[in-house]
Amino acid sequence: MDCLCEIVGALIALAALAVIVVLVVAHVTAGKVNMERHEQEKHFLNAAGQKQSFPSLKDPSSIELSVVVPAYNEEQRLPVMMEEAMDYLEQRQKKSPSFTYEVIVVDDGSRDKTTQVALHYTEKYGSEKVRVLTLVKNRGKGGAVRMGTLSSRGRLILMADADGATKFCDIEKVENALNQIDPKPENMAISCGSRAHLEQESVAQRSVFRTFLMLGFHFLVWFFCVRGVRDTQCGFKLFTREAALKTFSCLHVERWAFDVELLYIAQVFQIPIAEVAVNWTEIEGSKLVPFWSWLQMGRDLVFIRLRYVTGAWKLQPPLKTD
Repeated sequence: MDCLCEIVGALIALAALAVIVVLVVAHVTAGKVNMERHEQEKHFLNAAGQKQSFPSLKDPSSIELSVVVPAYNEEQRLPVMMEEAMDYLEQRQKKSPSFTYEVIVVDDGSRDKTTQVALHYTEKYGSEKVRVLTLVKNRGKGGAVRMGTLSSRGRLILMADADGATKFCDIEKVENALNQIDPKPENMAISCGSRAHLEQESVAQRSVFRTFLMLGFHFLVWFFCVRGVRDTQCGFKLFTREAALKTFSCLHVERWAFDVELLYIAQVFQIPIAEVAVNWTEIEGSKLVPFWSWLQMGRDLVFIRLRYVTGAWKLQPPLKTD
């Protein structure tokens, strides 16, 4: 009996030591909010190939909608998405001439011709409607979305994936959901596109292992970070300008789990969040490696919570955005 008590005591001590080690690692390895921009990243090329400076998110809005498209090695998939998006936006502007927009394609340090493909649309539509932000080095999807958002002019800001998995016309659904949020404290609100309604079908099509990973990820999101949002990872989210400034100014995570931190920040600041079902189709060419990407995101979820709990990260927006 004494031997059993000693074993139990040793296991409890080891578990406590493991928790302490994880807390220390989370705290020590916590990076700061990365708002630095290379000089090249402060400019875009207009249709004539001349350099112009990006505006700041802190400036007042000057157009209705900004669409931020993070793109990493997307020369093959980007044209399909851009054709669909530009067709919708141009048609909407014809119906309502007061509607103004821009699309900001953020090349996240691609090694292919993503920038050249995106610049084709600047040449076709002009730099008032399409701008290309080419990052000097790869930051990750969250970093790319943040840099594009900080360079936007819109009253509303939509993040949309370059693969075109979500039907672009579904912006009307997330926009309607955003408009229905009342009240909007300090005009802050977020509307998230959601694939949660497709979950039952996707479970039927996935292997048991991938379903286990998905459910495990959802549990970690709920347990550590975000409650009340069923699909945190859909890359189709609409922000008021004020909500974008508040959340992206505090964002630390620059890779796949950035959506979760973004929504965690929003909930801490009590920014209202709507969630609405959108049409979504899986597109070949995903950059996610099923096992390792889920493992990395799971680690990031745990660390997000621990870093805020230990005070390594604090929700105090930095003074500068460039």
